[in-house]
Amino acid sequence: MKRVPAEPLNYEFSRHLEPRAEVEPGETIVVEAEDALSGQIRTNDDRRDKTKMPYSNPVAGPIFLKGAKPGDSIAVTIHDIVPRDGQCATYTGHPKRLCEWLGTDVPHGAHVCPIENGVIRFSDKITIPYAPMLGCIGTAPDWGVPTTGPAGPHGGNMDLIEVCPGNTVFLPVFVEGAYLFLGDAHAAMGHGELSATGLEMASETTVTVDLIAGKRIEGPRIESPTEIVTVATGSPMERAIAEAYSRLILWMEEDFGWNRWKAYDILTHVGRISVGYYGCGTVGTKIEKCYAETALG
Repeated sequence: MKRVPAEPLNYEFSRHLEPRAEVEPGETIVVEAEDALSGQIRTNDDRRDKTKMPYSNPVAGPIFLKGAKPGDSIAVTIHDIVPRDGQCATYTGHPKRLCEWLGTDVPHGAHVCPIENGVIRFSDKITIPYAPMLGCIGTAPDWGVPTTGPAGPHGGNMDLIEVCPGNTVFLPVFVEGAYLFLGDAHAAMGHGELSATGLEMASETTVTVDLIAGKRIEGPRIESPTEIVTVATGSPMERAIAEAYSRLILWMEEDFGWNRWKAYDILTHVGRISVGYYGCGTVGTKIEKCYAETALG
């Protein structure tokens, strides 16, 4: 099985980089990635030093998918995400939008947590279930070079908990080969990623990358065994919610046979929202498959 190395660290979804691996449609690979803190916090005494490494969220790639062309889409099925070092790290960071109420006198809060037996040992008294997910996954756009800070139609730093083992992420193809990147694994993360730092971990992720030729999508989609999810990013967040729900309605119309206004109606009653990093305004809107697969004309 091919392995994609984590280094050298990369912080862009760029079509200008040399591919680190070439894969056939349907091939399964292992992707190594450094944590979002660029490996700077390995113990509680370490500090995130942005004077030495100002960027966050390094991603591995690009991965060149043979046969992928602009106007296609790719399907990335996540099989497993495992910690490379048996631990994860976080820190308090700057409270940003919370300063109005909390102030700015915040401790650094570097905090390393062991991962063992399916749990994260947050403290002697608190354990958190190990629930790994990828903060970053995306393809390279054909215009401009987005960093690993924001999210967009290419994917990017979505920070949605649904990007996890057992699920498939669908991404648009803008350039030949798709140029897939992924990384920024979290051992667990709450909705909204309040401090902009999850329980970050260096990781090895096993994925199968497949090609859906001739299938154009406007932005990322996610499918789990029980739900379908569409993603949008923007500020104010209510606009992103409206866009994501509109994409979900159109997906239900196109692939599941729904009349769009019936889909609009049913989502009002059973739709759900998942929030990525709140500061970027990324949301996933979703519906259970038991509803989506029962089309109303």
